[in-house]
Amino acid sequence: MHFDKLSNIARFKASCPFLRRTKTSTLRTLCTSASSRYPTLSQLSERAAGCPVMGPALAQRSSQLAQQPQQHGQQRAGYASVAGAADIQNIHARGGIFPPSHPAVPGASPASADKCPHAAAARRAAELAQALAEAKEQKAGTAATTADNKAEDRTVHTDASKEGFNYDTFYADELEKKHKDKSYRYFNNINRLAAKFPVAHTGAVEEEVTVWCANDYLGMGKNPVVLETMHRTLDKYGHGAGGTRNIAGNGAMHLALEDEVAALHRKPAALVFSSCYVANDATLSTLGSKLPGCVFFSDVMNHASMIQGMRHSGAKREIFSHNDLQDLEMKLAKYPKETPKIIAFESVYSMCGSVGPIAEICQLAKQYGALTFLDEVHAVGMYGPRGAGVAEHLDWDAHVRAGSSSDAIPGSVMDSIDIITGTLGKAYGAVGGYIAGSTDFVDTIRSYAPGFIFTTSLPPSTVAGAQASVAYQKEHLGDRRLQQLNARALKAQLAERGIPVVPGPSHIVPVLVGDAALAKAASDALLSEHAIYVQSINYPTVARGEERLRITPSPGHTVEQTARLVAAVDSVFTRLGIRRFADWVAEGGRAGVAVPGAQPIAPVWNDAQLGLKDGSAPAQLKQGEKPPVDARAGRIAQARFNALLGTAPAAGGNPVYHAASGSASSLFNPAAIGQHVAPAISTAA
Repeated sequence: MHFDKLSNIARFKASCPFLRRTKTSTLRTLCTSASSRYPTLSQLSERAAGCPVMGPALAQRSSQLAQQPQQHGQQRAGYASVAGAADIQNIHARGGIFPPSHPAVPGASPASADKCPHAAAARRAAELAQALAEAKEQKAGTAATTADNKAEDRTVHTDASKEGFNYDTFYADELEKKHKDKSYRYFNNINRLAAKFPVAHTGAVEEEVTVWCANDYLGMGKNPVVLETMHRTLDKYGHGAGGTRNIAGNGAMHLALEDEVAALHRKPAALVFSSCYVANDATLSTLGSKLPGCVFFSDVMNHASMIQGMRHSGAKREIFSHNDLQDLEMKLAKYPKETPKIIAFESVYSMCGSVGPIAEICQLAKQYGALTFLDEVHAVGMYGPRGAGVAEHLDWDAHVRAGSSSDAIPGSVMDSIDIITGTLGKAYGAVGGYIAGSTDFVDTIRSYAPGFIFTTSLPPSTVAGAQASVAYQKEHLGDRRLQQLNARALKAQLAERGIPVVPGPSHIVPVLVGDAALAKAASDALLSEHAIYVQSINYPTVARGEERLRITPSPGHTVEQTARLVAAVDSVFTRLGIRRFADWVAEGGRAGVAVPGAQPIAPVWNDAQLGLKDGSAPAQLKQGEKPPVDARAGRIAQARFNALLGTAPAAGGNPVYHAASGSASSLFNPAAIGQHVAPAISTAA
């Protein structure tokens, strides 16, 4: 019984004094706040469970759910919107309340709302509040006769009575807008399990789900090399950094991480921030306010962090159509070449999976005298032979030949980019963000950006884990290869069932729904009925009418988990009547799906780079198989910390690598440390 959904509560108001007299804003708060004593329930469910009227109904429905068959060995979950039978009985027992259906009350007469202590107390409070409100309205003489007049009179009343602004009403009204346009955000309680990746548990520890929407794209958040490095750092340096970078928070770990990411992008310098949101905001706002007469040229689909940074700068903005070079050039041509300009764009756009025309934008920037600001947040770790992003991937052979050198490659796309920003919180499985560029540019941001100067520094263990992750992925191609192969396989299987996937060349798998309420309902159904967590994406993250489910496969998802996901999405689409590919064809297409005359989009990774041509491509994991860890890459990553932490434990004493089964020559089947050397990265393009 989905008692906590406001849309379903109205039908109970006639029989429940508590619901009838409680404000909508209060009910909403109770709906979305978890009970402190019973984490599986909301505060509203906890109150309802103690009510002689609603308690039996909730108990009956929960009992029905508990008796349904289990799926895939996992418990069917009611989650926050369904009260567990055991929790309800515990509440009753704790409060001395025994509904008619309770075994302790045989033959009891039906309960009524009058017998409910919660309803009685709420009724008294509501009557008192109503009396006070009526007295105030009468005194001020601002009684309203229509809904529109009420909103207007509220302001007049505030001024006339001199009692101050009604902040609570303002909050409630703003939240109500979110609920009405279906853009209110619900946060699921998801706790990823390192030993069972990509499995997590919900608010109830025993309820496990498979996560299909995490941004930890490569599973580096549980990588044993990373965790071992973090444990040693934590033991030596403690938890917190101790202050801002300027005051006690600038340690060797922070400096080493900045050197690591600068070398990754073959740039002279880098600067680490608490997140890439902060990095983008701080950098763009600082540049826009410092460069005289600066004009930003921003892709219409840029991330909110970039948009906020440009707004905060106060500089002029020109918005060009997504990936539209002609529109960009037309806007650039409006300004003299000597006018400071910054073209801000992304490599991988995370909600649609499209990829920016990086090389072509660099050419326009050079022609019109503009700086290039490239956000590689969803690409670092995922593209390129060393994981430096799409800009590196575009010159695959050249970067393979350059190896681990930190020197720039003249004429390469990555060298043409003036400013690169990236995150440590997605493919690298940590937290934090960074910028990379020239020495003077980085020093300027370090010296002027409040978002960097006045923020407490990241903890040493977090920074060390991030560097270990970056260093590991520089040397290991297998994780990003398998992730791309898994994404290809999932897209193909969904297409076979007519599930509309927004076409794109990247690892993102956006499934078009086209309706906010249906997208939320589909996400809820996958979670509660199939133990699969896929977050719905609604406005303002995507345009209205383009709502979707955003799926992100990882190297750790197995063949069996993929099959279950496809079957579950197919089932939910059928039950909810969500439009499929053929339906979008009939409607003329939307969001790139079923658009007439659209040409197939080639993926960024070609078959040779994935190892499909020479047989070195990794195989998708099967149930029970552990994602292997490359020994050579692990040894190189751990060596980064020898000077500060000493030599890592030897494989024979405390191994952090999984012993391999099968062929030792396979890229994805490394043996224990010291017994296997990963094959060199192929230069095939």
